[in-house]
Amino acid sequence: MFSRFLLCLALCLPAPAMADQLANKLFGAVDAPSRQDSMPIGSYARGCAAGLVELPQTGPTWQAMRLSRGRNFGQPVMVNFLIELSQAAAQIGWGQGLYIGDISQPRGGPMTSGHASHQIGLDADIWWLAPRRLDLSVKERENISSIPMRSADQRSVTENWGPRAAALLKIAASDPRVDRIFVAAAIKIEMCKTAKRSDKKWLQKIRPVAGHDTHFHVRLKCPKGARLCETQKPTVADLSNGGDGCDDTLMWWVTDYLNPPKKGGKKPKEDDAPRKKGPREFTMADLPKQCRDVLASD
Repeated sequence: MFSRFLLCLALCLPAPAMADQLANKLFGAVDAPSRQDSMPIGSYARGCAAGLVELPQTGPTWQAMRLSRGRNFGQPVMVNFLIELSQAAAQIGWGQGLYIGDISQPRGGPMTSGHASHQIGLDADIWWLAPRRLDLSVKERENISSIPMRSADQRSVTENWGPRAAALLKIAASDPRVDRIFVAAAIKIEMCKTAKRSDKKWLQKIRPVAGHDTHFHVRLKCPKGARLCETQKPTVADLSNGGDGCDDTLMWWVTDYLNPPKKGGKKPKEDDAPRKKGPREFTMADLPKQCRDVLASD
């Protein structure tokens, strides 16, 4: 109730005063989507979302997890994608479907904890725990945990990995709506070893990122006609001629990333370079101007 009061107070402030308000506090205080046409606004890590829809907490082939966070909202294209992927997961024997983690807050925007991205309704985390049950209570969804697919030393997959997990990622990556999928580096390395040479184009979308040992993170492309959505910049893997990311650069994640080579010379002082502002420090002035309208909408 107090957070709602702060939101109402902030919205009543003049535009210059509102611009100084921490964005994550304002977006985190809203518990319902805006009554606007759906539109991702800004970038995945600096934006907000109009007209999001709620992924139902439970469906025939999925359950939304950690409901207390209020992060089971996404663009319509994302909600449809997740439902369809959960159906495909059940069909290949990935338990009874999917346990789905964070998507976005009701109006997107920066979060008070966790993700830097997930701000425009086009990112979603999918647990590596294959559901044996789809009747978990609200309390169970708060307490149950996913499982690691990456070893503690980060260099290999665990015994939980197998053909069904690989098949699930291939189904997701083959969907034309998907821009990229973030996984632990060990997973990408394992998939590069086992994928058929004639069928590796989809692997280009599988990207190694730190911290993704118990879930994989799906990011969708900006939907057609979403004029306020900022398209993800191409990476080396995108620009390579037919590149699938299964090259020497992949091994950096289990070599130099884990044991950075020592560099000569003095360590630069922290104040030598300006510190980059983090998402939890964004004010409304750091976000697209349309995000104020999203907050102010019914």
